[in-house]
Amino acid sequence: MNTLDFPKVAVLLAIYNGKPFINKQLDSILNQIKVNVQVFISIDLSADDSYDYCKTLDREHINLTILGYGKRFGGAAKNFFRLIRDVDFSGYDYIAFSDQDDIWFSDKLIHGIGQMGKHHAEAYSANVIAFWEDGREKLIDKAQPQREFDYLFEAAGPGCTYIFTNKAASLIKYYLNQFPELDNFILHDWLSYAILRHNQYKWFIDSVPKMKYRQHDNNQIGANTSFRGKLHRIQTILSGQAFDYVAMLINVLKIYDLNVSSRIGVLKLAVKANQLRRRKIDQIFAFIALLIYAIKGPDK
Repeated sequence: MNTLDFPKVAVLLAIYNGKPFINKQLDSILNQIKVNVQVFISIDLSADDSYDYCKTLDREHINLTILGYGKRFGGAAKNFFRLIRDVDFSGYDYIAFSDQDDIWFSDKLIHGIGQMGKHHAEAYSANVIAFWEDGREKLIDKAQPQREFDYLFEAAGPGCTYIFTNKAASLIKYYLNQFPELDNFILHDWLSYAILRHNQYKWFIDSVPKMKYRQHDNNQIGANTSFRGKLHRIQTILSGQAFDYVAMLINVLKIYDLNVSSRIGVLKLAVKANQLRRRKIDQIFAFIALLIYAIKGPDK
């Protein structure tokens, strides 16, 4: 096959203080097989010289584009939202997310695209192999069967595995432009999953990992394999903060028969707990969290 016939993929890469890892990540993206890749880089205002380093790489590779630098986004989600809004998707068959510090297998993109075609999906995510500097590795399994409303309470796995058709990515862009309040949403991967699932776009979650997912002290959201990580997430849920984002989704997506703003609404959701998360243990946690939140009183 002529390389001009390969799928054209726009990879959205968000960076913040990433100089120690950028080179390996970019190498693994630029060495993807059977695809034509253009990498769009957005750099959050950094304390290291990530920007200067990326400018050096930009001079070495024609398929890198660095967006304007100098703004403080304050988190990965807003950095990705900037990429989604500002990158012109026209001319690309697929759009993919990338973190700054992972390592992709050489067939990550073409494998995902192939699975999307096989399953007639508009969006894709997958399991990953988490790895630590001390050599430890662990499979992070996110490929449980999807549930009716799981998108209100979780993402489809690590956002760095996400691949979208142009049509699907353009819908996410539309929502971000139409609803400015979404710029304050906590996670770009969760929001993307929610928008597409609610709009009946088929999403395939692959059990086959095609990347290594770096774990270190700077991970904003990591593999969540430790007890401390799980405890932090439970505390976030019980604080009510997580329900603020659920309420935002319900409002923006216009899901009129669900709400978390009244005790009755929360209790109705609790009854649907087995449809709110994919893993059984997480369904139990969701049921308990909803009951406690109802008792505490979500009424304003």
